[in-house]
Amino acid sequence: MSATLSEHVARRPFLGTATSAEIFTRIITHGPVSRLDIGRLTGLSQAKVTKTVRPLIEAGYVTVGEHAEHSFPGRPVRPLSVVPRSMIAIGVKVNVDEIFAVTMSLGNEVLGSTRRRLKNHDPDSTVAAIVKSVESLIDQLGDLAASLTGVGVSVSGDVDTTSGIVRHSPLLGWSHVPLGSRLADRLGLPITVENDVHALAKSEHWFGVGTNAESFAIVTIGAGIGCGIYVNDDVVVGAHGVSGEIGHLPLASSDAVCVCGRRGCVEAVASSDAIRDAVRRGHDDPDLTLADAVRLAHEADPIAVDAFERAGTAIGTAVATAVNLFGPEVVVIAGEGVMEYDLYERRFREEFAAHAFGAAANCRLVVRRHTFVDWARGAAVAALREAITVAPASPAD
Repeated sequence: MSATLSEHVARRPFLGTATSAEIFTRIITHGPVSRLDIGRLTGLSQAKVTKTVRPLIEAGYVTVGEHAEHSFPGRPVRPLSVVPRSMIAIGVKVNVDEIFAVTMSLGNEVLGSTRRRLKNHDPDSTVAAIVKSVESLIDQLGDLAASLTGVGVSVSGDVDTTSGIVRHSPLLGWSHVPLGSRLADRLGLPITVENDVHALAKSEHWFGVGTNAESFAIVTIGAGIGCGIYVNDDVVVGAHGVSGEIGHLPLASSDAVCVCGRRGCVEAVASSDAIRDAVRRGHDDPDLTLADAVRLAHEADPIAVDAFERAGTAIGTAVATAVNLFGPEVVVIAGEGVMEYDLYERRFREEFAAHAFGAAANCRLVVRRHTFVDWARGAAVAALREAITVAPASPAD
């Protein structure tokens, strides 16, 4: 580890109460925003907002607009905004065969990125690759490294964010890996380890659909099938750190074996590997690739068409189930698997319409491709959110 990195002190604002954290978050997600509007969003008086924001302005995290956004007679309203590079986080997305990492500012600006192949994805090799990626991005920051607040790492599976332990990741083959502490020992920085889809949902909350929707779900399709849920002003993580695992709803045939070891999971027929493997079996060709399966489906090959339609059936039913449970305003269908969305869209929408109950079916469905850079941004947002999180406010706050 370089001397510069070992001596680094993470830059984090002092937020004494949950109220101050909430106000800061509102400025991040809605800025430029007036004190009056923050009061409307939080239920606080303008005087309370002004008092709470003052230390953030003095410390250089928040700035006041130079010109009035709008005004009442004799009282100009000067909007509040974050100082984008006052806080910077590094986000790392761990995949089976590679690592994507980005440096991201509080203003949603990507300042740098790196991609590193993994010859092995065992914990030792992965930790070493993450450390190299982080050190490279810190070197690229130069003087801006003084604003570094921490590192977020996202992985698939069951993650205990509090302890930084990856309890179970079927895709990586990991069980009870203390990823957070191992990286903290190597990097000397605050580390946030998060489930990859939860991290993506946190990013959508701050900088995506969550800025205009009171509730949403983001469903990811690719190597796995995941779901991040935002409702009641927060991303749902679950009492035990597990939530939104629609990929493991038992909605497929019982003869479909999932990577988690169970049968009948949505992921067992709808993940990219599951679709590819189904076409391989049907054609008795173990070398057939996913690209081959896509090409065959576009050529109306019945085996490939059936594989994609079975995937659409399972995903449509799973999304309808999620919508019936908590009734989001919007569902974003994302992930690398949406590149083949046209191959299962009809079946997906048919199954969704058949199973979504009543007015829950009125939620808006949005299809959007997410790159692995977007996944890494989600990890960075998770680290930034962690840096401004404090214990719940007491009644006196």
